[in-house]
Amino acid sequence: MSGKLGEIEARIAATHQLEAVVGAMRGIAAARSHDAHAKLAGIRACAAAAGAAIGDVLAFDPSGASARAANADNGPEVCVVIGAEQGFVGGLNDRIAEEALGGARERVRHWLLVGTRLVTACAERGLTGTWSAPMAAHPAGVPHLAARVSDALYARLADGERATRVTVTHALPGESRMRIVQRTLIPFDFARFHVTPRALPPLVNVAPARLLAGLVELYVSLELCEALMLSFAAENEARVRAMLAARSNVRERLAGLSQQYRAMRQDEITSEIVELSTGREATQRAMI
Repeated sequence: MSGKLGEIEARIAATHQLEAVVGAMRGIAAARSHDAHAKLAGIRACAAAAGAAIGDVLAFDPSGASARAANADNGPEVCVVIGAEQGFVGGLNDRIAEEALGGARERVRHWLLVGTRLVTACAERGLTGTWSAPMAAHPAGVPHLAARVSDALYARLADGERATRVTVTHALPGESRMRIVQRTLIPFDFARFHVTPRALPPLVNVAPARLLAGLVELYVSLELCEALMLSFAAENEARVRAMLAARSNVRERLAGLSQQYRAMRQDEITSEIVELSTGREATQRAMI
C-alpha cells in the first residue's frame, strides 16, 4: 500500500471518530432539552399557585395593584438578556444580541447578561461593563441561577435610580427557526390574575401590602426561572440542529474520501497489472 492510500485511510478513521463525537454531542443536547421541557411544568405550577395567591390578596385589598402601578414611560430600564453558554449553536447568540440591542435603549441603565457566549456577542457590539453570569450547565442548576439573577435585578431596582421598567429577552424552543421574544416583567400586570370575590376575606398574618409585594417578587422570580429554562432548552435544540448539519457534512466528507480511496486503490491495482504484464513480456523476449 502506498503512502497516499495510508494517508487517506488515516483521514477516514479520523472522520469516523469525528462522526462519533458529533453523535454524542447531539445525544447529550437532545437529552438536556428533553429534561428542560420536563421541568417547565413544575415551574409553571409554582407560578400558577403564586398567581392564585395574588388574586386572593387583590380580592381582599384591590387598592394594592393601583398603588404599585408604575409609569414605564419615564425612568431607567433594566434589561435581562439570556443567551447560550457554549458554542455549536449557529448564530443564536448573535440573533439574541441584535434583538436586545437593536431597539432604542436610551433609558437602559443596567444590563444583566446570562451566558458567556452572549456576553462576547454583546461586547462585540460595544456593550461592556455589565453584570453577567454563566448559563446553567444542567436544568437542575436553573433555579439557583434564577435566584442569582433575581438578586441582581432587585439590587438594581433598589438603587437610587429606581428603574420603572424591566424586560427579559430570550429564545423560545420548539421551532425550526427559533423566535426571540422580549417580555415585560415590570410594570407588573395585575390584570392577568383572576380575582374571585369572597364573602369573607382570607386570613393573613402580615399586612396585605407587604404580602402582595412579596408575592409579586416571587412571581417575577418564577418568570425569570421559566425564561432561563426556555432559553436552556432553546440553546440545546439549536445545538441538536447544528450537530445534525455537522453529521451531514461529515458523511459527505466520508463519502468523498471513500470514493477517493477506491479510485486510488484501483489506480494502484491497474499499475501493478501493467507492471506484471510488462515484466512478463520482457522475460519472454529475453528467452527467445
